[in-house]
Amino acid sequence: MSSSKRIVAIVDDDIRLLESLENLLESAGYAVRTFASAKALLAAGLSDLGCLITDIGMPEMDGFQLLDAVRDTRPDLAILMMTGRHEIADQPARAAMATALFRKPIDGRLLLAAIEKSFVV
Repeated sequence: MSSSKRIVAIVDDDIRLLESLENLLESAGYAVRTFASAKALLAAGLSDLGCLITDIGMPEMDGFQLLDAVRDTRPDLAILMMTGRHEIADQPARAAMATALFRKPIDGRLLLAAIEKSFVV
């Protein structure tokens, strides 16, 4: 598989979480791009990504809005969503559109397994 398909983008407005996930994924051999907002990710483009991890609760454009925008241009892209809040209870049908959902704090082993599975599919 080409290395460009092993690129994982992470979107979260919590800089500490971004750094932590970046370290975890890089130690597992993934190329990682981090973004503090959904709009920053969309501005950078989606074409070379193999997987997207996004928080649900973010200002300006939340994870559900990002999910909709990404599905319009990259319906094949694996999207893993994460939340530390209860937004998911309010919108279960939209969350079901994601490849996987994680509650914070995230179990790193489960996250890595879901990412690897998304590259195999």
